[in-house]
Amino acid sequence: MKPDPWGDYDTHRQWMQQALILAKKAGESGDVPVGAIIINGQGNLIAQAYNCKEQNHDPTGHAEIIALRVASQKLQSWHLEECTLYVTLEPCIMCAGAIIQSRLGLLVYGVDDPKSGTIRTVLNLPDSAASNHRLSVLSGILEGECRQQLQGWFKQKRVTNN
Repeated sequence: MKPDPWGDYDTHRQWMQQALILAKKAGESGDVPVGAIIINGQGNLIAQAYNCKEQNHDPTGHAEIIALRVASQKLQSWHLEECTLYVTLEPCIMCAGAIIQSRLGLLVYGVDDPKSGTIRTVLNLPDSAASNHRLSVLSGILEGECRQQLQGWFKQKRVTNN
């Protein structure tokens, strides 16, 4: 059974808070602070990850990609229809493609990405003719906290680089 996109708002906030904690770890290790969590249909945590492109010298080291890999391995299936992915930032085109390919049940993200967001902001990949899966999406969960974390990290990075 696919997750209910509206579900329990408090539950969505709790999982996003956990994703923010992971995002902080990414930022502390020099990566853009993005965290991701996947829960199964029973509401249990099955995967968690944070950005590690810089740390691992890996262009695919996005939190969403890593979490999808871990969840698929744990479930022994790439079909994640009964799962929910929580991520602090709207996914990029690479991550959106992987999310669609996984047949994810629900995507919940914190803040829109005006530069490379491909769920609703710059592109709408899930609803395009290129998508073979109708993805349920809920955005804006802890939006202010997610935005503040990203903006603070980028501001600090600019200060450090000057």
